[in-house]
Amino acid sequence: MKGNKRTILATTLGALAVALFLGRVCWASGSFFQALYPREFEFPKDHADHPGFQTEWWYYTGNLVSKDHRAFGFQLTFFRVQLKPELFVSGSPWRTNQLYFAHFTVSDFENGKFLMAEKAGRGTMGIGGVLSDSQRVRVFLHGWESVIQGDTHHLRAEGDRFGIELELVSKKPPVLHGKEGLSRKGRGREQASYYYSLTRMKSRGILRLGNNRFEVSGFSWMDHEFSSNTLSKEQAGWDWMGLQLSGDRELMLYVLRHRDGSIDPFSSGTLVKKDGTSVHLSKEAFAIKPLDFWKSKQSRAQYPSGWQVEVFPYSMSLRVVPNLKGQELVTSQSTQVTYWEGSVGVTGTAAGENVSGSGYVELTGYAGGFELGFQED
Repeated sequence: MKGNKRTILATTLGALAVALFLGRVCWASGSFFQALYPREFEFPKDHADHPGFQTEWWYYTGNLVSKDHRAFGFQLTFFRVQLKPELFVSGSPWRTNQLYFAHFTVSDFENGKFLMAEKAGRGTMGIGGVLSDSQRVRVFLHGWESVIQGDTHHLRAEGDRFGIELELVSKKPPVLHGKEGLSRKGRGREQASYYYSLTRMKSRGILRLGNNRFEVSGFSWMDHEFSSNTLSKEQAGWDWMGLQLSGDRELMLYVLRHRDGSIDPFSSGTLVKKDGTSVHLSKEAFAIKPLDFWKSKQSRAQYPSGWQVEVFPYSMSLRVVPNLKGQELVTSQSTQVTYWEGSVGVTGTAAGENVSGSGYVELTGYAGGFELGFQED
């Protein structure tokens, strides 16, 4: 029995680690649904889950300020992983084809602290999952949740002596990335995902640190992406940034890195204008240059830490700097994947005018491979 439990756990973690961060199908290739053509998105329906696709995530990040001017960052992410192509399994109520994982962080800039919690569970028996109807979507795992109704998202999560209860209201319609939401990640036809964002969400609520409760407000960003096969063997990882700029503009960029250090030509981005309309940016439209590096004492991985960003068609030159260097997640109790996800500040110019802002940056593939270290008894 002990050996069976370890086998199940190793399979669970291996499926997520490889499928989610490397984007490769772990089971029978070709049987999961694939993102091949542009699709028509329908909301709120598409805020819910998309069974048949192997991996899916709901990604919330934001920068908040308390009434006494203390600044914080937060991340709350829910991941869904489908283990086998079959949509349904029979037998015990505990049997399920869907696994859920969640990561929750708070960055406390004043004290230089990065707080993290994580959860894992089956998509059954009320442990984790997605419940939806024509008006409401609830994504949940072990008491953490995102409840979506209209343009409003209610977030709730609790770690060890820290937590959030936030209301996020989207000020712009969903932004579809790539071609009508089909986001290409490589030359292979199947290397793509369906991907949209809510790029400017007015946020308010309570952030708790120990016995202290802070009334906070600010802006958040939500990414929702689902796919079955995105990255190729030569791709090592990606650098992603979502920036909320003055003038009510937002900028999303991602760079896909090859193992030989080159940049994949399918790297791209999106510029969102004040009125909510968006423009696709090809790899040739922008450049991201690291300005500094930070080495983790925990994982020994070295990450870029500060970037010069140029968006050539809009004469945009931005300096992006972490608000806290140590914002690395080592997810030993859930995905067993190590990555950097953190709050950043932005200064610069666009068409000769000063620009400021804030956002989040994600860096994957810098902490080595995905050897999980599990053995069967």
